[in-house]
Amino acid sequence: MNISYNWLKEYLPVDMPPDEVAAALTSIGLETGSVEECRLVKGGLEGLVIGEVLTCEEHPNSDHLHVTTVDVGDPEPLHIVCGAPNVAAGQKVVVARVGTTLYSGETSFTIKKSKIRGEESHGMICAEDEIGLGTDHSGIIVLPAEAKTGMSAKAYYHMESDYVLEVDITPNRVDATSHYGVARDLAAWLNQAGKPARLRRPPVDAFLIDEPASPAVTVEVAGRDACLRYSGLTIRGVTVKESPGWLKNKLQAIGLRAINNVVDITNFVLHELGQPLHSFDAAKIKGGRVVVRTMPDGTKFVTLDGIERTLTGEDLMICNAEEPMCIAGVFGGLDSGVTEQTTDVFLESACFHPAWVRKTARRFGLNTDASFRFERGLDPNQTVYVLKRAALLIQELAGGKITGDIQDIYPEEVKPYPVDITYRKVHALIGKELPVDTIKRILASLEIEIVAETAEGLSLRVPVYRMDVRREVDVIEDILRIYGYNHIAVSDHLQSTLSYQTATDRSYRLENLISEQLCGAGFHEIMNNSQTRLACYEGLTSYPTACAVALINPLSADLNVMRQTLLFGGLQSIAYNINHKNRNIRFFEFGNCYAFQAENQTPDAALSGYREEYRLGLWMCGRRVENNWAHANEDASVYELKAFVQHVLARLGIDRRKVLESAFSNDLYASGITLATASGRALGTLGVLDRNLLKRMDVGEEVYYAELSWDVLMKEIKKARTVFSEISNYPEVKRDLALLLDRDVSFGAVEKAAFESERKLLKRVTLFDVYEGDRLMPGKKSYAVSFYLQDENKTLTDQQIDRIMHKIQATLEDRLGAKLR
Repeated sequence: MNISYNWLKEYLPVDMPPDEVAAALTSIGLETGSVEECRLVKGGLEGLVIGEVLTCEEHPNSDHLHVTTVDVGDPEPLHIVCGAPNVAAGQKVVVARVGTTLYSGETSFTIKKSKIRGEESHGMICAEDEIGLGTDHSGIIVLPAEAKTGMSAKAYYHMESDYVLEVDITPNRVDATSHYGVARDLAAWLNQAGKPARLRRPPVDAFLIDEPASPAVTVEVAGRDACLRYSGLTIRGVTVKESPGWLKNKLQAIGLRAINNVVDITNFVLHELGQPLHSFDAAKIKGGRVVVRTMPDGTKFVTLDGIERTLTGEDLMICNAEEPMCIAGVFGGLDSGVTEQTTDVFLESACFHPAWVRKTARRFGLNTDASFRFERGLDPNQTVYVLKRAALLIQELAGGKITGDIQDIYPEEVKPYPVDITYRKVHALIGKELPVDTIKRILASLEIEIVAETAEGLSLRVPVYRMDVRREVDVIEDILRIYGYNHIAVSDHLQSTLSYQTATDRSYRLENLISEQLCGAGFHEIMNNSQTRLACYEGLTSYPTACAVALINPLSADLNVMRQTLLFGGLQSIAYNINHKNRNIRFFEFGNCYAFQAENQTPDAALSGYREEYRLGLWMCGRRVENNWAHANEDASVYELKAFVQHVLARLGIDRRKVLESAFSNDLYASGITLATASGRALGTLGVLDRNLLKRMDVGEEVYYAELSWDVLMKEIKKARTVFSEISNYPEVKRDLALLLDRDVSFGAVEKAAFESERKLLKRVTLFDVYEGDRLMPGKKSYAVSFYLQDENKTLTDQQIDRIMHKIQATLEDRLGAKLR
């Protein structure tokens, strides 16, 4: 939230520079991220003065230029050549002296002494667009006769330099979402710091109903649960026009655009006092009656942005006698607002239930200044005060008369919250014994009333606007933040508790182990949001939208479901990296995935049918080697990814020979394999991602992806034991075979058949060459395979080796139709 330093000082006169104010606010929990100087006009009108045109004559060498003498308060008047058609003697004008810098967008130029068609010019008489005060270039600015000659333009236009403090408001501090709220907190800090400060609350003593007997717009509240209080009044005979400079400057300083005087006043009061207001054109309130209620499901309503929205029975609306006019606490309607043709205004100041506003705002994907505050809970006791403040400003800037009584429906008054605190608990939680007088002084500065006092503690009444202070610990936290966290000494004693091993420790330890292994192999760990957009799963059979876990109140339309797979978050990270010229990528991520399975849902269990699974994802794309003097460029491949997956399984103690592989393809993988145990447990999948899928995710590179179920892996190794053995003293024997096979036979099938043929002495099977060419029969390929044999207890003889190799060869011929080349 943006806070204007000059605006803040109107409620709390302080002589602290902006940086010190920012530091003070940060120390009391209103973290200030930045302090930036703000100039409403670029250059701040520096070097410009008010002048009086003494003489104005036709230029002797031009039919459109004029030669003038201008008094700017110097001993001698300036000789200036001016081309404006409206310049004349006796005018008060804005003059740029020689040396003044003027700005036009991002460019600037400096006024210099010059000669224009033979006549010297020592400055420039300015139009409004030339100094940033408007867009008109039809002539120079002509000021009222009372403008003081020699006065700086900066002073004349009240162009004070301002500073904008960017204050990060935590969700519990709705009381600080205004300039007055921030000033109130700062005043409490100043008083505690020994710098007495007096807070100035905007007065409303002058409020008066001009025509009590005149008819006014009446109010009816049908949804009492959703509307805690509704206040309104009618002002007739207003003139809607452009806002004065001071009001536009205040709004512009905090980043708001001026619209008209009535609407600008509602925005001003919102940022002044934190209470949202809404102004209606009273002539458009059919039946002269405002009704606060819900509408039937399916009702159509066009909001201020021109979008037609479909209402539900849970959207609170501000209606007239016939139709809805505004979404309560969220957004106005297209046809009920104040325009330049408006003469009668109905002004609303209400307090709506936070839950109703929050759900409606999320449902329509709207986030406005009003909904931001209503969602966090506002003080219903200030609606009438704020209404009077806004009404007085409207009368001051737009005229009009307040007619009829204030409409105020407040069924159940919300009273200050009673809280008891004990000094013992205060000292224990803060870690320091504070003087009782200090505690009482801080509470008074926070407007927390002390209603009773004992030797043990205090009985308090907390203001309603402090929605976050309900318990003793909340009050103590407030005392501490005003007293100052930095005033609490850090103990030199170390206190610790002993921990014990839990069932999750092994999984966590192994997760770190695998993370280190992957990082050592050149992978980078990523962490994506577990919430994603439903559109990622549209049209997929692998992860249908019906299985997505939808959020009731999503943060945005792009975060409306829980992820079913780690895949899409990683692809978004890859797309981001590729767009930033990083194409060689190795990513991994651990994270939960979620799914809803209707067939597993039971009526007696609320959360049945929902499944949460912890998974490991690996992504690879780009090149394995690039720009290396010792190695040619080499692309990454799916086989490399498979090797990394096998290394992960091996590190966890899973024998890859017991992992069953099955080839498949679907809408995610152009070609892939599933990994499963002999008992049928699915360990995961890996393969080459489908190009159509990559195109949907704006990824133009081929990507290889693997996703493993960490939960299943942990179950699989639950009883696994690590066994150490000595290195064999007996040599390993290698035998090679060149096999002619059908083209659809995989190396995995060869490896599996070989191990099933010789389970004891065969240790490894490797593939070192593949040949497919014209010299082979159609549909055939050649594998060159190495078989490694070893006996742990003795040296193998040639007869044993030959017998084993003949058995392996026979098995390959029988099962796979292999032939020796």
